[in-house]
Amino acid sequence: MTTMTETSARFREFKMPDVGEGLTEAEILKWFVQPGDTVTDGQVVCEVETAKAAVELPIPFDGVVHELRFPEGTTVDVGQVIIAIDVAPGSGDASAPAAAAPAAAAPAQEPVEAPEAEAEPKGRTPVLVGYGVAESSTKRRPRKGAAAAPEAAAVAAAVQAELNGHGAPVPAPAAPASAGAPAGGRPLAKPPVRKLAKDLGIDLATVVPTGKDGIITREDVHAAAAPAAAEAPAAVASPVAPEAPAAAVPAAVSDSARETRIPVKGVRKAIAQAMVGSAFTAPHVTEFVTVDVTRTMKLVAELKEDKDMAGVRVNPLLIIAKALLVAIKRNPEVNAAWDEANQEIVQKHYVNLGIAAATPRGLIVPNIKDAHDKTLPQLAEALGELVTTARDGKTSPAAMAGGTVTITNVGVFGVDTGTPILNPGESAILAVGAIKLQPWVHKGKVKPRQVTTLALSFDHRLVDGELGSKVLADVAAILEQPKRLITWA
Repeated sequence: MTTMTETSARFREFKMPDVGEGLTEAEILKWFVQPGDTVTDGQVVCEVETAKAAVELPIPFDGVVHELRFPEGTTVDVGQVIIAIDVAPGSGDASAPAAAAPAAAAPAQEPVEAPEAEAEPKGRTPVLVGYGVAESSTKRRPRKGAAAAPEAAAVAAAVQAELNGHGAPVPAPAAPASAGAPAGGRPLAKPPVRKLAKDLGIDLATVVPTGKDGIITREDVHAAAAPAAAEAPAAVASPVAPEAPAAAVPAAVSDSARETRIPVKGVRKAIAQAMVGSAFTAPHVTEFVTVDVTRTMKLVAELKEDKDMAGVRVNPLLIIAKALLVAIKRNPEVNAAWDEANQEIVQKHYVNLGIAAATPRGLIVPNIKDAHDKTLPQLAEALGELVTTARDGKTSPAAMAGGTVTITNVGVFGVDTGTPILNPGESAILAVGAIKLQPWVHKGKVKPRQVTTLALSFDHRLVDGELGSKVLADVAAILEQPKRLITWA
């Protein structure tokens, strides 16, 4: 996809690119430049979050930033222009590039932008950061259906300015009524929003919608309720000072005070879609085994002192990963995928080992490419790089693509085990529980031993119970007697 267009000989536009695997949208997390800044070819101008990862976007040409089309926190469709660059500054009229919005919408938008945006000095201006003027982003969004009337746009601008704390109050509710409802119809709102409006005593016809396609959101209803709540105590206090039973007002806003609603987007949205799709597509079977890993823990301690492992992180997960790779080598049929379209089982002759990682943005599963070919030091190095990159939020979409099997280490949270859900497109996932000192029968005597519980979930369409049991038993046997890493490999 071409991500830039030339609007004139002077201005060029950069579009939101498809940063990986057919993604359709991305959220702008942070702008690294502001209007007036000089940029060079290859310079990173913003960070965006897709459904899989945070990605930095470089600009493909030199120039001066003329305009940022969307503020931080905005979700933008792939192919939409996000920034305009003046590639020939100082060479004539510095008017903005021709906007893609219909000319008919221009009169409604000019009163919104002119007083605020034009007054800002050149350089790093905060217009598009935080809770700035919302109209600067929405005026260029392509709109479905007919454009709003100038009066409705003016009222919407006044409402937003009032909410932001830098505008005059909305003069009359008559104009919002026409903006809140489609021509000749009832206002557009979802059932929960309608119930909230009813509970707060708000007429939806008087609410200015800010949602997509003119849909009224919960925030719009609360914004409409705020002025009414502010006026109620004043009206009661005027005639009789002692009576201030406006304390009933908090009950009207208790819903928002006791709940926090977080938009589902980015990585969280992708996780939800993937887990639902996997859980209701692949028939899951989970098997468990509890195993004495005392010898594995001794091996980990010895490897930490080994000069060949210097500079890499050695932990139980490393040995568990190697054990799973050996088990897959002994049972290669488990490393497969189900092709629903062609009704085929696709056996993989390579192992891209996924490692589930909890990050501030949510769960991600990057994978180690061709893990089956790596030596123990190489595997340790790859694990270290994978974890560090994930924690820094720099995992690329490519690093999360093409996984075949996954390990999830729930033991780091002190959990004994779980029933993990398959990563979409994969055949198996191994959950590792906490390693704890427990009484265990060893050589005919009860002794304290390091014990853990493993759980293997697999797709029963392509992995039978016998095959799944063999894989899990092999992993457990290796962890109980790590020397099998040599004899079985």
